[in-house]
Amino acid sequence: MKNIAILGSTGSVGRSSLEVIRSNRESYKVELLVANSNFELLIEQYEEFQPRYIYLESQDARDSFNEYIHATKSGKNPLLKDDIELDQIIASSSIEIVVAAIVGIAGLKSVFIAAESGKHILLANKESYVVAGEILNEISKEAGSTIFPIDSEHSALHQCLSGVTDKESVSRLILTGSGGPFLNKDIKDLKSVTPDEAVAHPVWNMGPKISVDSSTMMNKCLEIIEARWLFDIEHIDVVIHPEGIVHSLVEFTDYSLLAQLSVPDMKIPIAYGLGYPSKIESASKQIDFDSLKSLTFKSPDIHKFPALGLAEYCIQQGGNSSIILNAANEECVDAFLEGKIGYLDIFSIISEILDKSDFRAVKEIDEIFEQDKITREQTIKTVNSY
Repeated sequence: MKNIAILGSTGSVGRSSLEVIRSNRESYKVELLVANSNFELLIEQYEEFQPRYIYLESQDARDSFNEYIHATKSGKNPLLKDDIELDQIIASSSIEIVVAAIVGIAGLKSVFIAAESGKHILLANKESYVVAGEILNEISKEAGSTIFPIDSEHSALHQCLSGVTDKESVSRLILTGSGGPFLNKDIKDLKSVTPDEAVAHPVWNMGPKISVDSSTMMNKCLEIIEARWLFDIEHIDVVIHPEGIVHSLVEFTDYSLLAQLSVPDMKIPIAYGLGYPSKIESASKQIDFDSLKSLTFKSPDIHKFPALGLAEYCIQQGGNSSIILNAANEECVDAFLEGKIGYLDIFSIISEILDKSDFRAVKEIDEIFEQDKITREQTIKTVNSY
């Protein structure tokens, strides 16, 4: 029985993780659930999985959870009092596996603590590797932790590379993307895109931030940077695959390809990460080949989705460039969702911030948070000028 902490348990990845655990109760015990403010759903999860510890970021949600405990007279209150206590539990021997599913740089600190404590980390928070991939690799090597990607693309690459001992035989990694809701929309019509249209993903059911990133293909930009640090392979391409069945491919020097296929369901990469190297029940569905009419692929339109070009730029610049990219994007997406800027302004502002930035090496986590803070302030100021 392995003890698991799920950071971001009320989000889509957290809920999917609990579905996988529900199908494998004999092997996994939920020890810690962490959420931001959705105390209603957290109470449901607490009642079903009975974790020893609970943490809520929002004070209002904490107050509501305390009221629930008092009303039900359920004995010892599992609610941790502050983030210091949370960090101690994540680092403790009572946790073996950490599902890191808190969106954005807000999840970075807990990933660092888990890595330093030698945990098996299932990483859904791609931003952690975007802003701190090199540092996390060094920490995990020293501490003996493992960082296992559970987004579908990088999980697929991990499966395709499993057993490959000679990286020189790999020609390139190929990330697939559905193209988002605007794949077939004329570029001239993107100016009038609304937040509701941008979050309406045709394949995946995701949160608003990552859905907007999918629509701009900024998610693929971030995934290229993440893959660079996860697999130490520099040649990485993107191909549009609207059906969402092929999740990524590896091309070898003889131009043969390995691909990973499944229905688009986060439970499959989560189950792969939890059970590795064994396979466990995913609670997902099989591919129905009778209803699968075709698999289509095409190159992305870089003029329509210019965010893709920022990945190579940031990899070349190195240092703090990816921190700046990520922070500016998070602020721009928030501003777009709040109606403060237009859809096309997202890329324009990010490019403006990058053009004005001085790039330098980053070696410590405190430097990452400091650069993140500076970039957010600059981005908010730029947003307010639009």
